[in-house]
Amino acid sequence: MKTVKKIGNVYSIILLIVLAVIALCMIIPKILGYDGYAVAKKNMEPTIQAGAMVFDKEVDPADLKVGDIVTYEVSDDELLTQRITVIDAEGKKVTTMGEADETQQVSTVSFEKILGKYKFHIPFLGYFFIFAQSPVGIAVICGLIIIWLALMIAPSVLSKKEAK
Repeated sequence: MKTVKKIGNVYSIILLIVLAVIALCMIIPKILGYDGYAVAKKNMEPTIQAGAMVFDKEVDPADLKVGDIVTYEVSDDELLTQRITVIDAEGKKVTTMGEADETQQVSTVSFEKILGKYKFHIPFLGYFFIFAQSPVGIAVICGLIIIWLALMIAPSVLSKKEAK
């Protein structure tokens, strides 16, 4: 019984630390006005690696410059982070391109599709959010919660059985 309780305590501490670090990585930037997005593609390597979490700030399109990195909506469920190569102020659009391959397809993006200007990123944090939104990720997270609950409840259940 003591072993189960010790395992439960260690598991709880590890889980709490991991969740606290992830929460701080998301909450502090949000408080400071940044929006976070997980990077799923390698199109901005080596500057931003796939699996990173990029943090952008809203920007007035008039303040954008060639060379700035922006995140924009490609479709309702897809975002992309790329570097601006051309700005068409009259047409209210920018042309962007990734860095991983010089022959990449160039994207033309209207100002209203731009969500923000890149400020910084945290490597690998985006993998967690991409995984957590997948069916397998949801199952794993639920499983970890069930294990944690079992480890927290087991010592009291076992001690009641021993008392009888």
